Amino acid sequence: MRQRILGALILVEVLAMSVWFSASAVVPQLREEWGISATGAASLTGAVQVGFVVGSLASALVNLPDRVSPRLLIAASAVGAAGANAAVAAFADGLAVALPLRLATGVFLAGIYAPGLVVAASWFRDRLGLALGAVVGALTLGSGVPHLISAFGAPQWQLALLVGSGLALAAGAVALTLSDGPDRAPTPKLQLGYAARIFADRPLRLANIGYFGHMWELYAVWAWLPIYLAASIGGGTGTSLLAFAAIGVAGAAGAISGGLVADRFGRTAVTIAMLATSGLAIVGSVALFGAHPAPVAVLALIWGYSVIGDSGQFSAAVGELAERSYVGTALTIQLAIGFLITIISIQLVGAIADADGWRWAFLVLLPGPLIGLAAMGLLRRDPASARLAAGAR
Repeated sequence: MRQRILGALILVEVLAMSVWFSASAVVPQLREEWGISATGAASLTGAVQVGFVVGSLASALVNLPDRVSPRLLIAASAVGAAGANAAVAAFADGLAVALPLRLATGVFLAGIYAPGLVVAASWFRDRLGLALGAVVGALTLGSGVPHLISAFGAPQWQLALLVGSGLALAAGAVALTLSDGPDRAPTPKLQLGYAARIFADRPLRLANIGYFGHMWELYAVWAWLPIYLAASIGGGTGTSLLAFAAIGVAGAAGAISGGLVADRFGRTAVTIAMLATSGLAIVGSVALFGAHPAPVAVLALIWGYSVIGDSGQFSAAVGELAERSYVGTALTIQLAIGFLITIISIQLVGAIADADGWRWAFLVLLPGPLIGLAAMGLLRRDPASARLAAGAR
């Protein structure tokens, strides 16, 4: 039963999250048609991040992920995200119309990701790292789908967005087949102040700081890696396919394998290894810019694997350290602040690229992995880390 639920949940995340980067995948067409800069193009992704933060904070404030049926919340949110994304294709002729609609898309996406993690946690308490890694891997694959669509040459950007919306609608239908697992906690009382209590708990605080360092890097890489690759080795179908392989395929493999390894060897061990690898990839992006396509492609695949390979383990750590009845709220707060951070890093990378070119643009992301490494090292030495991965830390 739980394998069927996880399979359905993975399908939901793959389909629904395709709308997240649907506009980013067609940035070259939009820059030409709308005459926008790299910073303006970044705002198309940044608006989704803002919406996601707003939706997440609002739902966490009223403990929505813990008090409402996740399957209904996910289904309704998928339909809303599909509609908002399709409206960009139907009505937008510039940023003035597109940005509010992308923001609304993000608000609805907040009702898909965190509740999906709650469903997985309710079925896989004993293999939480693998389950959440699989969900994050699905999100990763879904985020790469627009680049796959773009690689096959959609005749116009509107069609690429509409395909993404159709996939999100299908996600809403699949979500109705989900159900809560045996480890779903009873519906708690409304606690408006629980979100603030999360940061008074040192182990939870360290797990969240590790996640925030990870997020400083993650979405800026996802948003800009295809443009970096085009600038470094040239554009075209091959580059779009490489972007999909790095973000979608290698990323999904990293998230799932990271979960498998973390359940056996520890959450902090995996997060430290992945943060170190992605930090080295940032340095590599400077050294290999403009090099032969082969080493650049290897760098992209390693980066795509490691930049997301630890993401589910930060969520698993919060799930194991937080008060059981409010795991959904704790996860939603973690996601909200993490995505708030991404708004800054995405814009900053775009601004540096506009000013100085792509060789140096990603170097500004290096503090993220370094901060994450420090936080997870401290958590590994904290006695509370014995609650992680059945004592594997």
